[in-house]
Amino acid sequence: MASMAAGPDHLFNLRNSFYLGAYQAAINNSEIPNLSQEDIVERDCLVHRSYIALGSYQLVINEIDEASATPLQAVKLLAMYLSSPENKESTISSLKEWLADPTAGSNATVRLIAGTIFMHEEDYSEALKHTHSGGTMDLHALNVQIFIKMHRSDYAEKQLRVMQQFDEDHTLTQLASAWLNLAVGGSKIQEAYLIFQDFSEKYPMTSLILNSKAVCCMHMGNFEEAETLLLDALNKDAKDPETLANLVVCNIHVGKQSSRYLSQLKLSHPEHVLVKRAASAEDNFERALQSFA
Repeated sequence: MASMAAGPDHLFNLRNSFYLGAYQAAINNSEIPNLSQEDIVERDCLVHRSYIALGSYQLVINEIDEASATPLQAVKLLAMYLSSPENKESTISSLKEWLADPTAGSNATVRLIAGTIFMHEEDYSEALKHTHSGGTMDLHALNVQIFIKMHRSDYAEKQLRVMQQFDEDHTLTQLASAWLNLAVGGSKIQEAYLIFQDFSEKYPMTSLILNSKAVCCMHMGNFEEAETLLLDALNKDAKDPETLANLVVCNIHVGKQSSRYLSQLKLSHPEHVLVKRAASAEDNFERALQSFA
């Protein structure tokens, strides 16, 4: 996890790959020599979080055993939480036991995973209980995301300022700035687009960068460019949930058929927020029809 202490960073490239969505590259390039024991644990956490991002939950669950370090055990909890809806309650119960332990509960990775899970649950106050004190760039970046979801861009901006004071050029600082610009909207959308454009010029293109640029384009009303970017993203990963969801939205705006992308999203990611909203809209429509029957 990106520490806020000075010193040589042997995991810089690995972290960057993970932050920018180059998950397979992070896995492929994880054999780094002369790492300290602390760096080895962090390297393994990044690799397993990359597998989780690729949907390989069971691999992570199988590889991390009870003898593994605390941060890795926390990553395993995230894999268990995401692997199936049936696991959620028991996983959250286990997580709360960990958080009640003073040693485990103060671990930065445990706090990050706790914040991530409670953010998924939309329990933002519980998430912030474990992340608000920061201490790492990852935790501050997660705080920015949580405050944006709470529609509190003022608090998100305070977190961003902390990150900027530490390292204005850090990848997470730039990403957090772009997320906040998107949330604020208006003329800030162009600033967000330029940040993602800069990433696309410096690093290999990923679905995450392509989707981020596409979202900016849609906000600016440029749906044709957005569609081109999203189709590029689809070629990289045909099952990526954000690509499919953004293609549904984009196609609706340009008057194209979007049902195939929505069907793919329902099959591969039934818990996605767009799937739930579509189902809710369908239910409301059916009820409205019945009231006129």
